[in-house]
Amino acid sequence: MLPRFVGRLGVADAVTIANAALGFVAVVVAFVDIDIAARLILLAAVADGLDGILARRYGGTEAGPYLDSLADVASFGVAPAVLAFVVVTDGLGVSREAVTLELLLVTVVCALFVATAVTRLGLYTTYDTAANYTEGIQTTLAATILGAAILAGVADAWLVLVITGLFCYLMVSRITYPDLLARDAAIMGVVHVLAVLVPEFADRSFPFALLLLGLAYMTLSPWFYWRDDPEPPTANVHGNA
Repeated sequence: MLPRFVGRLGVADAVTIANAALGFVAVVVAFVDIDIAARLILLAAVADGLDGILARRYGGTEAGPYLDSLADVASFGVAPAVLAFVVVTDGLGVSREAVTLELLLVTVVCALFVATAVTRLGLYTTYDTAANYTEGIQTTLAATILGAAILAGVADAWLVLVITGLFCYLMVSRITYPDLLARDAAIMGVVHVLAVLVPEFADRSFPFALLLLGLAYMTLSPWFYWRDDPEPPTANVHGNA
């Protein structure tokens, strides 16, 4: 007897499910090699963009948007929270062997990151998947900024803790973020892939460039991005949550 998903899921859904698996592997690896874990999260973000392209090219399924948000919980909710937890506790010398006030603080901030990511993804799936914009910073972008900062070598423990806490608000804020136009998404995608494949090339130039692009989009796009089609389209395919 064939599994239930045979004939119901498409190629885009397979990439989405692979995205979720990458998130789990990133969590496991984070306690062994933080740089590899960051690269896995960035790779999951590449898969997150690829599934949208495949859904538009070959057609999506009814399950697609739900699978996309579920996968994003793993890769861009839980995984980056674990990365932040490891970076902060290691950087501040916080022992994970006993419960202390410092450990509780870091744990609460990272848990809030997961909670707000889940909230943001649920709202996105319900209200924003058919639009050219979304309210609140995308979980993919938050995870990308954290991963790029680690690979670029600028992930100071206190800075990571503050940024993680800031993302907790930004993900559920009413700030409107426009979807990237195809040409801009392609540019960022190329830099993204290079940051994953050759993170140490030219003194970590690609992770640093990805970090700058992510920060520029996060801070400037709600006010200065040049989309001229704010009305939502009729198609509903995998999006960037």
